[in-house]
Amino acid sequence: MIALRSLHEKVSCFTLTKQKLRKLRLQAVRRGVWFRGLSRVDRALVNLTIKVVDGVRSFTLAKALLSVIKKLEDAFESRVSHMLKEVGFPLARKLSLFAQKWGNDLAQNWMHDVSFAKFLAIMHINNPGVFKV
Repeated sequence: MIALRSLHEKVSCFTLTKQKLRKLRLQAVRRGVWFRGLSRVDRALVNLTIKVVDGVRSFTLAKALLSVIKKLEDAFESRVSHMLKEVGFPLARKLSLFAQKWGNDLAQNWMHDVSFAKFLAIMHINNPGVFKV
């Protein structure tokens, strides 16, 4: 029930209007994620909402639109930034802990270093699939 309340608060503070949905759709089409990142039903929901309403007042419709917006946000995220979260920082943390066990006290800063994590993520992306563990 708490999650439902927090979602209701998000919906109430973020008003969905026709203009905002149009802008989001245009941005998604320009970045090439409108067809790749959304299902046919999700695209139809956004298109029909733009055609029919000026502002979303229904909680159920807003909840459905927010899930579509979340999918688009995930699709907008670049591959490097996704790999930075999924691979870079966890790998930097592991390497930092290993180096600390071996006696390197300065290695504690490695797990929070964005440049080091980005380096590890890009190395992971460029590593051929045969060598990935």
